[in-house]
Amino acid sequence: MAGQQFQYDDSGNTFFYFLTSFVGLIVIPATYYLWPRDQNAEQLRLKSLRKVHGRCLWYRLRLMKAQQSIIPTLKKAALLFGWAVFLLLAYKVSKLDREYQEYNPYEVLGLDQGASVSEIKKQYRLLSLKFHPDKGGDEDLFMRIAKAHSALTNDESRQNWETYGNPDGPRATSFGIALPAWIVDSKNSMLVLLVYGLAFMVILPVVVGTWWYRSIRYSGDQILINTTQLFMHFMYKTPNMNMKRLSMVLTAAFEFDPRSNKEATIRPTDNIQVPQLIRELGNINVKKKEPPFCYPYSLKARVLVMAHLARMEVSDDIEEDQRFVVRKSPALLQEMVNVGCQLTMMANSRGGFHAPRLVSIENCMKLTQMIVQGLQESKSPLLQLPHFEEEHLRYCVSKKYKVRSLQDLVSLKDSDRRSMLRFLGEEKYDEVMAVLASFPSITMDTKLQVLDDEDSNNITAGSIVTVTVTLTRKRMAEVFEKEQNVTPCLVVGEEASTEDAATQGDASKTKAKVWQNKTKAAKKTKQSKKKKLTKKKPLPLPAAKAKQANGSASGSEVVAVAKEDEEDGSDKGSESEEGEGNKDSPSERDEESDKQSDTEQDEIAGDDEEEWEALQQSIQRRERALLETKSKVTHPVYSLYYPEEKHEWWWLYIADRKDQTLVSMPYHVCTLKDTEEVELKFPAPSKTGNYQYSVILRSDSYLGLDQIRPLKLEVHEAKAVLDNHPQWDIPETEEEDEEQEDSDGIEESEEEDEDND
Repeated sequence: MAGQQFQYDDSGNTFFYFLTSFVGLIVIPATYYLWPRDQNAEQLRLKSLRKVHGRCLWYRLRLMKAQQSIIPTLKKAALLFGWAVFLLLAYKVSKLDREYQEYNPYEVLGLDQGASVSEIKKQYRLLSLKFHPDKGGDEDLFMRIAKAHSALTNDESRQNWETYGNPDGPRATSFGIALPAWIVDSKNSMLVLLVYGLAFMVILPVVVGTWWYRSIRYSGDQILINTTQLFMHFMYKTPNMNMKRLSMVLTAAFEFDPRSNKEATIRPTDNIQVPQLIRELGNINVKKKEPPFCYPYSLKARVLVMAHLARMEVSDDIEEDQRFVVRKSPALLQEMVNVGCQLTMMANSRGGFHAPRLVSIENCMKLTQMIVQGLQESKSPLLQLPHFEEEHLRYCVSKKYKVRSLQDLVSLKDSDRRSMLRFLGEEKYDEVMAVLASFPSITMDTKLQVLDDEDSNNITAGSIVTVTVTLTRKRMAEVFEKEQNVTPCLVVGEEASTEDAATQGDASKTKAKVWQNKTKAAKKTKQSKKKKLTKKKPLPLPAAKAKQANGSASGSEVVAVAKEDEEDGSDKGSESEEGEGNKDSPSERDEESDKQSDTEQDEIAGDDEEEWEALQQSIQRRERALLETKSKVTHPVYSLYYPEEKHEWWWLYIADRKDQTLVSMPYHVCTLKDTEEVELKFPAPSKTGNYQYSVILRSDSYLGLDQIRPLKLEVHEAKAVLDNHPQWDIPETEEEDEEQEDSDGIEESEEEDEDND
């Protein structure tokens, strides 16, 4: 039986196969993931944003980084070097000779397959004369020729060749290991052991330990666990947290401590520059002895945040530290919002402690807006726009214009706006309007219902209420366009009304008729929705009043009109009574009742189908939302002093502003590009009555764009739970019939037994 042999690669052929495969497995995925993206596309994107965001700090930093960074060049060079090595190895492998070839004696003798014995012997004699060693031939080649002759002429050798592929019979199977032989050489044993020990006992444990140590220190949002615990402690300790206290808690985060985060730094120059900033700012609570607010890292971070909100210039030494603190703050404030929600849920479910007040959570959201825009709480939202300074606000808040918000500025006529902003040049004015046009304008549509219930519009005590909020994002430029389109429409309407008034002789009379038509249409729609069969005729008193007010009809005419209406009403009432009196036959009444019941059943069936379709659509929307992953890249935020590109995100929640409590947890909307649908769920109050809540939408980037919508909730008493469901109730007649059948069956069986006896 053939044996097996394992041998290392002395020639290095198989090792090159292994090395080529190994390099290819590294180079191909690395090229896909690490090759720098198209720089031209990024440059084009930045160029398209230049008109609006050209003055922003993050834009200028991005341009400088793109010009000075050599990382893309180094990545390209490393990947090209890897591909060069891979192609060189592949070329080397292609030139290697095959060590194993199938043995064919006909090829050795130079004969065709199936040659006769005489031809084999003749060819052997010719080759022997030529390659015999005694005649100066090659000894190895002659041995192969003799072996081939024997394999074709000797019966035993021929049988071995046909069975095992070798004239000598079965031979040992050889397996080559794709490692060079010097690895197992005794001279290199210490070096090989040293490399193995270094790789598997030092490098691998260090890498795994570093990854594990980092993973247990950070949460899923890449916030230190210690920071989350710190926020939870102070929010529990101070449920009603004002802005000053909130900024102290924020800057006490361990992300700003060099002992916990290597990105944070404490410089020797801090002892000079930080006290100088404190003197300029004032009211920083330097004497606060409560840890960790009194620690140097916390004090430095707090001073840098306050200087950023005051838009103060800092020295170049700590400017980088200020950018680091400002960059980290929005994520930390989002973590504070999450902590506040967790404490609220714990207080609602367990009780025993006070949940954070609504003002504390909303202050976190406001502080995020302030940090992104670099504005203090008391400052005007107009300072978010370029070229606006404190001294310019007096033109806006004057008695003539009274512009205090971005919405007020948008609602002005273009001529008034230009007149108010005359302190800006034409070029600066165009830039301000371009920036204002890029700001978001959000419309909210809310729908209140109880899902998975027969009557989705009936809210009962303790039921789960779902508020579906549809957010539609548009640019302020579209608001400008609407204003420009609305004014001509109003002019056209006025012209039409004046023409009608000229033809009819009384403009007020036409307005009254329009008003009457609207009320009639509204009543018709209400009647169709409520499925009422009776119709009420609206009294024409408003028209008479309008005539009297405009002087077109006298008081006597009004009285006459009223009397005529009364007479008509009495006549019609008598006619209806006569009609009802004529319908005394029971057959006609039965037909009417059948028709009414049929129409009611059809309407109920139609409503059920609509509710079923709406339910199926909502289920499909939820499934799509679970399966698809939306990008968090929405729209870049215009922020003059924020050091990093920020995208528009929003908070959406329901609150009881009277009790200062959260009704539903804030939903962080991070994917609002054009339209987004969000479902907010909360349990209805346990007591019946009317409740007034608010649906609140807050930006995490802009000041003055928050929206609050009232939400009225009418809670009814919950339906009583049925002990026995109707489908399980068996009528008494059926029970009696079953008992009768059983008794009949027993009597028949007894009679059969008697007959058999």
